[in-house]
Amino acid sequence: QVQLMESGGGLAQSGGSLRLSCVASGRIVGINVMGWYRQAPGKERELVATISRRGSTNYADSLQGRFIIYGDNAKKTVDLQMNSLKPEDTAVYYCHIQTTQVCIECPPGRDYWGQGTQVTVSS
Repeated sequence: QVQLMESGGGLAQSGGSLRLSCVASGRIVGINVMGWYRQAPGKERELVATISRRGSTNYADSLQGRFIIYGDNAKKTVDLQMNSLKPEDTAVYYCHIQTTQVCIECPPGRDYWGQGTQVTVSS
């Protein structure tokens, strides 16, 4: 059974930094995209950043330049370095892995989600 375990959340001051880490356990075949999403109270879950299996990155426009995503398909890890944090970054952050079917006999592609880790930024 595949599980995504997140760590590194917590409390930070405005202007500070945090690094989130996510590691997948279990057998995952065909990692296509890994990423982070977040959900603030009363808001919908939104994209933070993704990294493809080829290393291409994509960030939410508002976060470009402050957050950096790192991914390692072989180790099944994806990290998010968050700098210059703002109170509006307060949210639950979710790790996400999307897989693709790599052979006819292989499992179909699917999405995996972590349980989420709370990030709180004080002003």
